Amino acid sequence: MLNLERIPDQIGYLVLTEDGAVLASGGDLENNEAKANIISGMVNLTENIDPQVFQKNGCKRISIVYDDFSYTICLSNKKIYVVKRRFPVTN
Repeated sequence: MLNLERIPDQIGYLVLTEDGAVLASGGDLENNEAKANIISGMVNLTENIDPQVFQKNGCKRISIVYDDFSYTICLSNKKIYVVKRRFPVTN
C-alpha cells in the first residue's frame, strides 16, 4: 500500500474500497466514516454521468478545493485514495 503519510502538506488521508469501506486512514480523516460515505457517493455519481454530455463515463481524479486546503480523490486498482492537503502559506 502507498505511504500517504509522506505526501508533503498532507493533513489527512483515507483509502476506501469501491463500495466505501475504510481500509486505512490517518490525520484529520482518521476513522471518518461520514466523509468516506460522502466521497464514495461522489465517486459513484461520476459513474452515472450521461455519455452524451461527457464522452468518458467515470473519472480518474476529483479535486475539491477550499481556501486553505483541498481534497484530492484518485481511483486506482479498485480503491479510492483521498488526501487532504494544506495549501502552503504565502505572504
